[in-house]
Amino acid sequence: MAKCKKCGGEVASPRKTWKMAGRPDKSGKRTELNIGLFDCPKCGAFRVVLGKRKI
Repeated sequence: MAKCKKCGGEVASPRKTWKMAGRPDKSGKRTELNIGLFDCPKCGAFRVVLGKRKI
């Protein structure tokens, strides 16, 4: 479940998901982000970070 940032509507499932590696922190570890693209029936498409983990 993701919440639309503009209207606050709930969207159940993402249209697309992907993983992205972020910048390294001070210790040299990167954060892997799991991002989902959702379609709000009123506002259109929006992205939400579904999960984070250190790699």
